Amino acid sequence: MADAIKVLLVDDHQVVRRGLRTFLEVQDDIEVVGEASDGAEGVARAEELKPDVVLMDVKMPGMDGVEALRRLRELDNPARVLIVTSFTEKRTVIPALRAGAAGYVYKDVDPDALAGAIRSVHAGHILLQPEVAGALLSEEGSNYGQGRGGSLTEREREVLGLIADGRSNREIARALVLSEKTVKTHVSNILMKLDLADRTQAALWAVRNGAAG
Repeated sequence: MADAIKVLLVDDHQVVRRGLRTFLEVQDDIEVVGEASDGAEGVARAEELKPDVVLMDVKMPGMDGVEALRRLRELDNPARVLIVTSFTEKRTVIPALRAGAAGYVYKDVDPDALAGAIRSVHAGHILLQPEVAGALLSEEGSNYGQGRGGSLTEREREVLGLIADGRSNREIARALVLSEKTVKTHVSNILMKLDLADRTQAALWAVRNGAAG
């Protein structure tokens, strides 16, 4: 299990955590390293256990999932956060993704699809289901990076298109015959030039401005 994806479960319902753990523990490449019952405990456990992926509910007592996401970003915690929730309203989805979630799935997700989602976000992909992407793109006042695409180089546009396709840095490097270090530099430049916070916003900008593949 040395190379297993380390997962932290953050949900205020013990039965949900137990169900997730029961399923994930039979996966050969996934290891549940801990649990937390609210956002504050989740942040503390993420700092302590250094998981690769955090499965986070949105609505929890005390510190909710959105605030926990913001706190993890402030702490520069590298864990990828996959929101797992029963809430589908736009007012719930959008703040979570804006706060840095790498993906968003519902609690009725097929177990095999959940395992696939964990592997996907761990690989650097962004999981934006069509209805979620649509909600973000139609959000009133969503003008991230608007009008600044002209400052991107041709190579940066290529990288941006692959980000929008959900490719990880490793996959982008392979596709463009570049080193991962060079790809990381291009991604950083894209975010800086477009005044974006993360890859999720970059992917949305690409879709909104016709830069996606």
